[in-house]
Amino acid sequence: MNKLLSMTRYAVVVPALASILGALLLMAQGSIEMVMVLIQAISNELTLKESIVDVLTAIDAILLGTVLLVIGYGIYELFIDAEIDVPTWLRVDDLDDLKSKLIGVVVAIIAVVFVGVFVDTDRSDDVISYGLGAGAIVAGLAIFAFATKKEKSGSRTNKTKE
Repeated sequence: MNKLLSMTRYAVVVPALASILGALLLMAQGSIEMVMVLIQAISNELTLKESIVDVLTAIDAILLGTVLLVIGYGIYELFIDAEIDVPTWLRVDDLDDLKSKLIGVVVAIIAVVFVGVFVDTDRSDDVISYGLGAGAIVAGLAIFAFATKKEKSGSRTNKTKE
């Protein structure tokens, strides 16, 4: 029974790979959009404000891709292989690490969306409501992160044996 239960951890391989593939798709689409905006800006097809909104939209897609990448790597690292070769800042030792990384990227996305609304003249009436909403979400995430944060222990003795 233990062997069967321990093998169920491999069920996360498909969602981890799907997250990584989704991340690559969004990053590619955001990058292509950025190149298109650059071409349109150089050929004077866009105003400055249109360029800003389009650039922020492309950045938003790239940041969302980053969220999916963090999720994919984090899930894989937590359940399958803790020795995966990722940068130190992307290391995930437990669900709290994954949660804090995700909150950080979500806050960055919220900031980008808010700035997009702020500079978009067609949505200037929405700035206050978007700002209040974004602030409430960021405050909620901060409270959640603080309330659920666990103290890091210096040893890993409570980790299960492989």
